[in-house]
Amino acid sequence: MPAENIHPVTARLLGRSEKEDMLGHKGGVFWLCGLSGSGKSTLAVELEKKLAAQSIHSTVLDGDNLRSTLNKDLGFSEDDREENLRRVSEVAKLLVGNGEIVIVSFITPLDKFRKQAQSIIGSADYFEVYIQASFETCRERDVKGLYAMASEGEISDFTGKDSAFEPPSSPWVTIDTENDDLVKSSETLLHAVLKEIR
Repeated sequence: MPAENIHPVTARLLGRSEKEDMLGHKGGVFWLCGLSGSGKSTLAVELEKKLAAQSIHSTVLDGDNLRSTLNKDLGFSEDDREENLRRVSEVAKLLVGNGEIVIVSFITPLDKFRKQAQSIIGSADYFEVYIQASFETCRERDVKGLYAMASEGEISDFTGKDSAFEPPSSPWVTIDTENDDLVKSSETLLHAVLKEIR
């Protein structure tokens, strides 16, 4: 369909501020990045639960969930990873534009991917959370068995081994899951999020 025949209705919808007033909080995209096994998904789930306990609705966009649905046509080449994250960023932008709290849990290995996400979502709504744990620690945890598969050559382009992971240089918050347990990590994240949305 030619571009001139596309007519978004965005301007006719309720404004974001009206929706945030109904929800009782500000929206924001809290983007959890880090190596596989660092604890991103676990912390995303915990954050959703802790927010719900305070009657605050949020939406979790998790890497494996999206790769099995919206992005199931994509592989793990650098181009496919970039497209994977572009699509997720666009979804997050739509949700935060409706005043929602969006919890994104994706490895997001390269700085250029995180800059792309921030550019799409908007700096004011993008909160980068680095879930910090070393490759060695994540390999020891190996919660999904991926590190074992990668060491046997069953997985190619594995982040931290075959493809690079560039740690964020200035994240909004760093959660050190290598040294802090789940209780401390999840409380640190919750308090940081509540300060932003209230």
